[in-house]
Amino acid sequence: MISPRRIAVCLEVTPKQAFASALDWPGWCRAGRDEGGALAALASYAGRYAPVAERAEVGFPTTVAFDVVDRVPGGPATAFAAPECRRPFPQVTAEAERAKVTPAAGRRLAGLVTAAWATFDEVAAASPAELRKGPRGGVRNRDELIDHVIGAETAYARKLGVKLKQPAIDDIAAIEEVREAIAAVLGAPSDGSPVVPTGWTTRYAARRIAWHVLEHAWEMQDRAES
Repeated sequence: MISPRRIAVCLEVTPKQAFASALDWPGWCRAGRDEGGALAALASYAGRYAPVAERAEVGFPTTVAFDVVDRVPGGPATAFAAPECRRPFPQVTAEAERAKVTPAAGRRLAGLVTAAWATFDEVAAASPAELRKGPRGGVRNRDELIDHVIGAETAYARKLGVKLKQPAIDDIAAIEEVREAIAAVLGAPSDGSPVVPTGWTTRYAARRIAWHVLEHAWEMQDRAES
């Protein structure tokens, strides 16, 4: 019997928090108090991530079995249940995120990040303007979350050499311009080096961008529930 393909995971670890990322599935990331807790949380979100993969027309594993292929030291961001980005770049990413990106791999990355954006837009459209305060710790309402995500993407884009002004939340054309520019970089073949000096590799950028988009999409879903 053939064993199911195990899902490659990178762990970012601090003494009080760990952050697990499925390296082949940008945006499928969760945190926990320790490595075991982070992996358990990651497994529990497989069902929430699967529709993102389906939207991107990428087959998603039917069995969740993790293989921790890399561990990197966490930092201040990890302590707040987020992937690290403030420390020198090679220290915050898995070795696999510095690997060559083939044309097919680039299309897959761009497709999954684009699906994350579409998921966010769909959730935002279905959410009330006023979101309940709750255990997710969120205090921003819907439009504030949308503005926050757009602002972050505009900043992240600079790590890929894309320099555009932050769009207003109702400027659909400008939002699409930013996203299309990011997707074009993510979808291009790469030797695995940062796209620009002091910037990010495309694999790391895809993980970071999709995580932030889905984190707030799922937050909106949870806080919209009565």
